Amino acid sequence: MKLIKYDRHAKRRMKDRRVIDDEVKSAIENADFLEQSIKGRFNAFKFINGRYLRVTFKEEPDHILVITVTIRKKPFME
Repeated sequence: MKLIKYDRHAKRRMKDRRVIDDEVKSAIENADFLEQSIKGRFNAFKFINGRYLRVTFKEEPDHILVITVTIRKKPFME
């Protein structure tokens, strides 16, 4: 797998929402659901540690750039 880099916004959201790097990596590598987003981005959805995680990322030639991270207690797909 490519190196994962984090946008400043993503780092702030992860800190605010207490999401660790391993959870983000797991969501990207083993997403429960993956959807294409705008501007060549993808949303990876994963139920992990009792919460629903959405990781928005973009695949660059030499790395994966995480744009933002969102969590919910209920599924995103309702």
